[in-house]
Amino acid sequence: MTNVVEQGVQTQQRRKRQRKWLQWILVATLVYVLVCAVGMIGSGFKVATADKAQQLFAFAVNPFAGLVAGTIATAFIQSSSTISSIIVGLVAGGLPVSVAVPMVMGANIGTSITNTIVSLGYLRDKGDFKRAFSAATVHDFFNLLSVMIFLPVEIAFGVLEKLGGALASVLYDGKSVSIHSFNFVKAATEPVVDTAKGIFLSFGDRASGVLLILFGIVCIFVAITFAGKLLKKLISGRAKGIIHTAIGRGSVSGIASGMLVTILVQSSSTTTSLMVPLAGSGTFGLRQIYPFVLGANVGTCVTAVLAATAVTGNAEAALQIAFIHLSYNVLGVLVIFGLPFLRMTPVRCAEWLGAAAAQNKSVAFVYVLGVFFVVPGLCLTISHLVA
Repeated sequence: MTNVVEQGVQTQQRRKRQRKWLQWILVATLVYVLVCAVGMIGSGFKVATADKAQQLFAFAVNPFAGLVAGTIATAFIQSSSTISSIIVGLVAGGLPVSVAVPMVMGANIGTSITNTIVSLGYLRDKGDFKRAFSAATVHDFFNLLSVMIFLPVEIAFGVLEKLGGALASVLYDGKSVSIHSFNFVKAATEPVVDTAKGIFLSFGDRASGVLLILFGIVCIFVAITFAGKLLKKLISGRAKGIIHTAIGRGSVSGIASGMLVTILVQSSSTTTSLMVPLAGSGTFGLRQIYPFVLGANVGTCVTAVLAATAVTGNAEAALQIAFIHLSYNVLGVLVIFGLPFLRMTPVRCAEWLGAAAAQNKSVAFVYVLGVFFVVPGLCLTISHLVA
């Protein structure tokens, strides 16, 4: 009788383990759908704008316009790595480095919109949405604070331009150096994104781009809804301990983890977006995710550096702007996170906005449209008219 009971217990435990593995596989699949959806939205913007995002930089006649152009272009493309690589190419083609520096700062702001879109998948639950939206917007507030500190300093003293030039001169030997990187995330998602794009192409370029964006948003909502429910069940015990060891142990561990993961996937949007479900499900608090986001900010600079090494034109200037991007993000972490009176400012702002958005959902939509599109668009128009 005892053997029968033991066998029954072992069978139940085995089935429980199998069910857990299947649930983890489903979570991984939903994460894959989420990353593909982000790719669809970016691809949809490219199709809808006929790849004319680069023309936004034609308005960058002063530092402020450059900042706004970088923000809008990255909000459309949803990849600071892509925009940074475009900026590197423009500098190699003769764009003054002093004009390009604010563009890089703007790219940091624009890339944050991806996290915010992902957080909207939690709209139905007030508590989950508050946590998710706060986790998404802490990235925004950090980048906005960083711009407020460093843009005036850069305009007055050119610190980043000089620092980037010094780093570039150390590595540049008068010849272009080509380093080819393989983005396995892009390679893994490209077939799905291309298939979706092909399905909608029959509606015409602009319409297909809009439909691809909408389809990507729907996929995000579906993936987030089911992944959030599964994570609440799965993140417990040993699994929770492993994740907390990598991310939640402390500030240094969190920054290092965010930087390493972003270097591997070459997309801070992807890295930080994957944190939103963990925040929404309550697995991590905002103060644990915050350092991880800062590490992702630094890790994303690798793509621009790699793009600069492949330049055959003005290679030294291209390296300079790539190192300016890296220096800017590293200094942002050192200054904002390093100074106690500034450290928690992005967190407090994100917590306040998350609470306001949870109480009134329209706050979230007004915030996204206002910060990433309406206000920058108006500023860019005014700047162009004044010039």
